[in-house]
Amino acid sequence: MKVLLVGGAGMVGSFITPYLREKHELRVLDIAQPRHEGIDFVKGSVTDPQAIEKAVAGVDAFIWLVMKSPQGGMVTDQDLKVIRENYEVNCLGLHTFLWLAHGAGLTRGVYTSSMSVHYRGRNYYKSEDEIPLDTPTAYGLSKGFGEGICRYFASWFDMNITALRITGPRGRDAYLEERAQPKFVRPDGSNMLFVTDEADLARAYLAALENVQIGHGRFDPVFIAGDENEKEHNLSRAKALLGWAPQSHLEIES
Repeated sequence: MKVLLVGGAGMVGSFITPYLREKHELRVLDIAQPRHEGIDFVKGSVTDPQAIEKAVAGVDAFIWLVMKSPQGGMVTDQDLKVIRENYEVNCLGLHTFLWLAHGAGLTRGVYTSSMSVHYRGRNYYKSEDEIPLDTPTAYGLSKGFGEGICRYFASWFDMNITALRITGPRGRDAYLEERAQPKFVRPDGSNMLFVTDEADLARAYLAALENVQIGHGRFDPVFIAGDENEKEHNLSRAKALLGWAPQSHLEIES
C-alpha cells in the first residue's frame, strides 16, 4: 500500500517510519522535512487545502500523526496560543483533511489519538467505550473532538478509521531508561506513565492499517499502552481487533 503519514516528520512519525517502510510505500505531509531519507515528501500544513490535495493523490491509506501543544491529562493550564494551535490543527485541520481525502477517494486511515482524552487520575481504564472523554486539558479536549470528527466521517461518509489512544510514546533508548526507573508519581500529579516502545507503536499502526481494510463506515477507538500486565489499561480490544499486545519487553528480556 501507499500510505500517507500526515505530520510524519514529528516524533511519533519518526519513530515508526523505519518499521512502516519495510511493509509499505510512504509519503509524508508536514511543514518539516522527514528525518529519514528517501521518503516521498509534500511540504505543507494540514490547514492548507492545496498541500492536502497534492498529498492525498494516489494514496491508499493515511495515518494522522499531527500534534500541536500536547499536554497530559491532569491540568487545566492553557493560554491563547495553546487553545488556538490545538483547535486549528486537531479540529479544523483534521476536518479539512478528511473532507478533501474523501473527495479524492481516500477513505481508510488511522487517527492518532491520546490517552489524554481521558482524565488521567484514574487507577484503571476498563474499556474504550465506558470511560468518558473527560480530560481537563485543552489538548485532550481537542483530540477528543478529533475522534468525534473521525466518527462523523465514518458514519456519514463511509470512511473506515481506527483511532489509537496511545500513551507515553518513546524511542527505544528512552523506553529502556524509563522502564528501568519508572516514575510512580508524575509532576502533574497523575499516576505512573506506562511508556510505549517505538516497535510496539509501529506494530499497532501496521495492524490498524490492516483493520481499516475490513468492512465500511467503521470507527474503532483502541487503547495502546506498554502495559503488558494491564495494571492500568484494559487491552482486550487491541488484542481482539488488532491482534496487538506489547512485545518490546519480551524482546529486551530475551
